Amino acid sequence: MQRTGPGEREGIMVKHPRAIVGTLAGLFAAFVLSACGGDDTSGAQTVPQGSALPQGSEPVNLEPADFTTRIDNPYWPMAPGSRWVYRETDAEGAELRVEVTATHKTKRIANGVEALVVHDLVTEHGQPVENTFDWYAQDSDGNVWYMGEDTKEYENGKVTSTAGSWEAGVDGAQPGVALPADPQPGLAYRQEYYAGEAEDNGEIVSIDEQAEVPAGHYKPVLMTKDTTPVEPKVLEFKFYARGVGPVLELTASGGSDRDELVSFHPGP
Repeated sequence: MQRTGPGEREGIMVKHPRAIVGTLAGLFAAFVLSACGGDDTSGAQTVPQGSALPQGSEPVNLEPADFTTRIDNPYWPMAPGSRWVYRETDAEGAELRVEVTATHKTKRIANGVEALVVHDLVTEHGQPVENTFDWYAQDSDGNVWYMGEDTKEYENGKVTSTAGSWEAGVDGAQPGVALPADPQPGLAYRQEYYAGEAEDNGEIVSIDEQAEVPAGHYKPVLMTKDTTPVEPKVLEFKFYARGVGPVLELTASGGSDRDELVSFHPGP
């Protein structure tokens, strides 16, 4: 789940009742009928700048000294050694296992920022389907930034695609925000930008929802909606629990998958 890069393998239709969210049905109806896209602006902003989060394709100038690999945002703390296990199902009932681990490794991104390496492994019947290394860093305001990913898709044990891989500062790719420091309903932000490949946007919907998944019942949880102009029909919702991170991902349109947290083991 950003867990992995935004827009990958997330979601399910509203027909699945195991997500408990107070205003979800009405929100789904409203969002499906509304259009959502990023705003393109010219010029570069230097970040962090409080609530000035990146939008659309606008370039940003990151100051490496303002970033750390110690990610302690309460809605997604990534202490090295932390591990999240998810169950992903689709409309046909196919089931995947998703294991996400915050490693002890770091990577210096092309833009100079040192990022934490998070490993995301997707398997089906024990065989790899996708193997991804995501890169995150937190700025001095507490915003968690998404710096890119190295991803490989597998079929019959062989790599078939690396589509979706990108790195901030390479080939025009721009970093985005995975989670803002001060999430308030209506706050919108870019999650990632690599023209034609990764153009995901997020918006805070609510900070007072609840969700029930195999790992437990969480309340209150942060709810976001994710969209991308690359796949304009796709609308996804994510739910983050304080002290845990992503616990549930749903797709309202453009897909029918569901990701739910099965277990969480915090780092030491």
